Amino acid sequence: MSHKKTALSRQAQSIIKNLEERNMEGYYFESSSACIEAILAEMPSGSIIGWGGSETLKECGLMDAIHVGSYELLDRSAAKTPEESRQIYARTVLADYFLTSTNAITLDGELVNIDGNGNRVACLIQGPSHVIVVAGMNKVAPDVKSAVARIRNVASPANAIRLDRKLPCAATGVCHNCLSPECFCCQIVVTRRSMHPGRIKVFLVGEELGY
Repeated sequence: MSHKKTALSRQAQSIIKNLEERNMEGYYFESSSACIEAILAEMPSGSIIGWGGSETLKECGLMDAIHVGSYELLDRSAAKTPEESRQIYARTVLADYFLTSTNAITLDGELVNIDGNGNRVACLIQGPSHVIVVAGMNKVAPDVKSAVARIRNVASPANAIRLDRKLPCAATGVCHNCLSPECFCCQIVVTRRSMHPGRIKVFLVGEELGY
């Protein structure tokens, strides 16, 4: 193992310890493939699964594995009408598992997210029986303040470009703290503790994943 990988592993173990104090479980994997194998082992065949539309989940290969597995995937992107999308979301709230990433995670084990409609953070907070969070170690930040800054100046501009939003950050690559009509930085949510033991499980991966 390289010195860099050793450092990432030790940093992850420190975060996992802090997650435990916050009533969340944490796991670390050097590779996406090992992480996916562990997640699939968590979810019984036939489970109803919702997800938060995460680039991380796509990049690590988890969504491909879900599509070929024996699961019922609730995917709002497949909806043909706004009402159908609403009904899928309603079912997602009662899903067995909700898959998501986090925009950032602090060294103290806090999950920090900025969301637009709020459906992703809503299901993280309450609803689905189990929440599985996948995050590359590139999303680690020292504290909440730096986590929010990371999201605004790294994740949000990249997402604005991906979604073709007419936003200042898409044009400049940095946050302008805007209130533009297409702005999706609407909800800032810090998950500092889970009320329910074992509900939120955080799978850290020693790779760069997502934004």
